[in-house]
Amino acid sequence: MQQVDRQVVMLSRIVLHPDYRGLGLAHRFVRESCHTTSWPWIECLSEMGRFNSFLERAGFQRIGVCGKGRAGLQQHSALYGTRKRHGKKRTLTKSTFEKSRYARPIYYLLDNREHFEK
Repeated sequence: MQQVDRQVVMLSRIVLHPDYRGLGLAHRFVRESCHTTSWPWIECLSEMGRFNSFLERAGFQRIGVCGKGRAGLQQHSALYGTRKRHGKKRTLTKSTFEKSRYARPIYYLLDNREHFEK
């Protein structure tokens, strides 16, 4: 599992200025940014995925919905926690857990091996 973890990076916090939304720039920006990285696999969780599929237009595959049902703090942290240096996820703060505990984001994955250089 550690070998797989070393080949995947999480894309997060994609925000486009309101003046530039709706112009088709987001998917181009994400696609080109991903193609310049040194990661063979890129994953993304998107709460807005059900409303705007720009990740799919950028080449990501929609894998499914995460967070079905009620998860406890530890389960939720495994999904949303930030990664420590040694691969384990940090536990979310109580405040963050309360704000996001009912989220059901879409999980996306991009096969970037074509652009990956070892």
